[in-house]
Amino acid sequence: MLNVLVVDDDAMVAELNRCYIGQIPGFTCCGIASTLKQAKEILLDSTLPVDLILLDIYMQQDNGLDLLPELRHAKRSIDVIVISSAADADTIQQSLHYGVVDYLIKPFQFSRFEESLTGWRHKKTLKDNHQYFEQADVDVLLHGHPAENGETHRLPKGLTPQTLRTLCQWIDAHPGTEFSTDELAAAVTISRVSCRKYLIWLAQRHILSTNLHYGATGRPVYRYRLQVEHQALLRQFCQ
Repeated sequence: MLNVLVVDDDAMVAELNRCYIGQIPGFTCCGIASTLKQAKEILLDSTLPVDLILLDIYMQQDNGLDLLPELRHAKRSIDVIVISSAADADTIQQSLHYGVVDYLIKPFQFSRFEESLTGWRHKKTLKDNHQYFEQADVDVLLHGHPAENGETHRLPKGLTPQTLRTLCQWIDAHPGTEFSTDELAAAVTISRVSCRKYLIWLAQRHILSTNLHYGATGRPVYRYRLQVEHQALLRQFCQ
């Protein structure tokens, strides 16, 4: 479970963010701080690990930006997503300078909030599970998706743009659906073996996530789901 600290002096907004966090599997709100002093006290508590901070900028007693250089100076491996009504260039540039992983301007939709947290989790998992990286992995960390170049669009032998388009159109139309190779193959009426090749190719490009499901009997089954933060890349193959 990933622990998220909310730093916001507006009690209603803080509670809304806490509820939003609770709606995303794998995340929990580990605390709410209405001042930077409270936030620092929580961060100093070694019994309460914090993975991610949702940070407001305009607070009655504080400027949220003041927390960022302190985190960097302390060399704490805690990422920050700014959630603020501050939309001026100077504030956003300072936030990016100190390495915030995302910036949400109030008001925002839950879908954007969810995309921000799940996108951060995907990058965190990638960083935590690799000692060395391929270029495609670095591209995901820096840009959120593999670089769009000739190699990205060059299909392996045996795969065709027409079939890829059909599969991607179905996946794009079912963004929240988890599916197996057999289920997708039946939906678009192609062979299971052929379908499996395309799914592997899409998963290698981080467009799809994979989970291994173990049933009561038989072999484990791979199930796939669209990485919502990479839906734009998927749609390039839908045309």
